[in-house]
Amino acid sequence: MERRPWRPLHWAVAGILLGVLNAVMMNVSVFNRPIGASTSLPWLAGRLLGWMDTAYLKMIAVPGRWETWFLAGAVLGSFVSSLLAGDFRLRLLPARWKQTKGDGRGKRVLWVVVGSFLLILGARLAGGCTSGHMLSGGMQLAVSSLVFAAFATASLLITGRLFYRR
Repeated sequence: MERRPWRPLHWAVAGILLGVLNAVMMNVSVFNRPIGASTSLPWLAGRLLGWMDTAYLKMIAVPGRWETWFLAGAVLGSFVSSLLAGDFRLRLLPARWKQTKGDGRGKRVLWVVVGSFLLILGARLAGGCTSGHMLSGGMQLAVSSLVFAAFATASLLITGRLFYRR
C-alpha cells in the first residue's frame, strides 16, 4: 500500500473547522458574508461582457466580486489539497463514467454543459447556490435552506438512479 504524504482530516474535525469558517464569515465585524458561490458566475460574465450597468448586476456587484475571490480560493485550495494528498489527476473521463457511459468524450462534454446549466439555473431559482443554502443557511437552521437541502438530496438520488441505471 502506497503511503500518502498527507491524509485528509477526519470528518468531525473538518465539520468543526467548517463551522468556525462560517462563524467568521458571517460575523459582522469580520466579513459579514455568507459562504456561497453562484453570484460569482453572473457577476464575472457581466464584467467580461461589459454588462455591469444592468439593475441585477449592479445589485450583485459587492457579493459577486467577493464570491469570485472566494470561489477562486476554493479551487486553489482544492488543487493544493489534492497535490498534498498525492491524488491529483486531470482527466476528462472519470472511471465511473467510462464504466457506465463508455469512452465518448463528446457525450461527456455535452452532459457536463447540460448539468452545469441546470445547476446554475436551479441555484438562481432557489435564490442561492448549494453551498450558500446548505452551508451558511443550514448552519443557521434557515427553514428555506433545510427545505432546499432535502430537495437537493432527493434530486441527487433520483438523478443518480436514472442516469447511472443502478
